[in-house]
Amino acid sequence: MRRAIFNSPRMDRSEYDLALVWDILLLLGFGLVMVYSASIASAEMDRHTGYHSAYYFLRQVVYVSIGLLGGLATFQVSTDTWRKWAIYLFFAGMLGLALVLIPGIGREVNGSRRWLSLGFINLQPSEFMKFFVVLYAADYTVRKKVFMHSFKKGFVPMFMVMFIVGFLLLHEPDFGALAVMTAIAAAILFLGGLNWRLFVVLMSVLGVAFFLLVVLSPYRFNRLVWFWNPWADPFGKGYQLTHALIAFGHGGLLGVGLGASVEKQLYLPEAHTDFLMAVIAEELGYVGVAAIIGLFAFLVWKSFSIGNRAASMERYFAALVAQGIGVWMAVQSVVNMGVNMGLLPTKGLTLPLLSYGGSGILANLMALSVLLRIDHETRQMMLGKTR
Repeated sequence: MRRAIFNSPRMDRSEYDLALVWDILLLLGFGLVMVYSASIASAEMDRHTGYHSAYYFLRQVVYVSIGLLGGLATFQVSTDTWRKWAIYLFFAGMLGLALVLIPGIGREVNGSRRWLSLGFINLQPSEFMKFFVVLYAADYTVRKKVFMHSFKKGFVPMFMVMFIVGFLLLHEPDFGALAVMTAIAAAILFLGGLNWRLFVVLMSVLGVAFFLLVVLSPYRFNRLVWFWNPWADPFGKGYQLTHALIAFGHGGLLGVGLGASVEKQLYLPEAHTDFLMAVIAEELGYVGVAAIIGLFAFLVWKSFSIGNRAASMERYFAALVAQGIGVWMAVQSVVNMGVNMGLLPTKGLTLPLLSYGGSGILANLMALSVLLRIDHETRQMMLGKTR
């Protein structure tokens, strides 16, 4: 297994990484405050919310509570158990991606069919599939470690199953989730020792494939065109991005103050979901944005540190899962922030742990609980409490 680019820090004598726990809790708390601030106007104007200003906030509190309970339950499961169930969870996730495409089962919102309606809640299988891809890719890499230099036995099988996943996601469509899952799988294969020549081939093929997906799809191509110059049609195709940029410009260094955003007053669409970072930038300024980036950077650094420490104990599956979770958090947060800042074309990706949404919060907290479990098991081994 390749050593990750982050060096593992010295371990303290405790059995839990409290700094990582506090980092996660700070992001969750920050998210609750900002979801409430960003959603007040839209909640008060929507009859489906009963014109209740705290509608989205209260639901987010429920989602976070369920996520924390789910995370606590997930923490009780050993890493070995996750490895045994990795392939079954992966194919269960594929089944979920297929079910959303069936009329009457999948629920369509804004032209996308990504949700399974369970009556009181809508479940988004693609959010959980990111977690399952981490587990499956790590298990596959460890099982096939002697074939990581073989195109036929090491590269092709993983490529084929990810091709099927991509096929299902593109029919929802959910191009953003596909990009994140592809990045996770490719990174885990590379960290697991995939031949560098095969990795270059993989990156080249993926680059061409994503280029063709954009160019051959009028919908995605138009998004790219309006991304380059949103001010050419600020009241049409460029409306969302221009208002996000206005929010960033309005916020300046210290922001206009918590709750004082102008753009969230029904100007900026999806203010409490995909474009929550724009509201943070307007209300808390550069300092607030820098704080969020710092918290995510610490989370990613911890993930790779935990992975390195597990690898030093020859726990290669655990190491790859930890680093895969780090890649997931890094890629999705960078893409979301890049979209908000006008650095990347618009994608339907939320900001992990902060944006409104139940499936995303639950999937994120389950994955991070596995990360904490990996660290806990490794610490116990290093302290001599387990074999």
